Amino acid sequence: MVNNHFPTIFGALIFAAALAGPANAADELEAKLQPCGACHGQNGVPTSPTIPIIWGQTTVYLVKQLHDYRSADRDNPIMATFAKTLQQQELRPAAVYFTGKTWPAGHPATPAAAEPDGMTVCKACHQEKFVGGMPAPRLAGQSYEYLAEQMRRFATEERSNSADMVKLMQGLSADQRDAMAHYLAGL
Repeated sequence: MVNNHFPTIFGALIFAAALAGPANAADELEAKLQPCGACHGQNGVPTSPTIPIIWGQTTVYLVKQLHDYRSADRDNPIMATFAKTLQQQELRPAAVYFTGKTWPAGHPATPAAAEPDGMTVCKACHQEKFVGGMPAPRLAGQSYEYLAEQMRRFATEERSNSADMVKLMQGLSADQRDAMAHYLAGL
């Protein structure tokens, strides 16, 4: 007598094995990303206001930043060291991992005031309400300290991994950048 269930059982075993492979790879990647919580927060809230929120950030932006840290196009010794622990093919899955997490609910110290002059051009990349879009990051709800420092770094070319941002920030006064950072942090 022939067992007609063999193909079904065999197919189920192959399917289960196929699922186990990616799950293990995902588990391995998640384990590799656990150190991120030491600075970026175990619950998505960074341990310092000078560290950006990465939970719920845009995928394309996170991939670019990880790439830029790996290639020294963006300078940060801690992030460069960490990014080099990831293989090139792990950058996108790592970004997707954080993009899939919920942006932490913030309680801005001060609610957003009226939008400062000059921010209309920012919406072309950062989208309406500054929630991010290809290729730009979400800015709404990042801390004032982080935003102000990154804007300053672009203006002084200490951070140059976006020529457009360098040019835009150099065209603004320190007071204009400060007003923008306050506004965005309050969203």
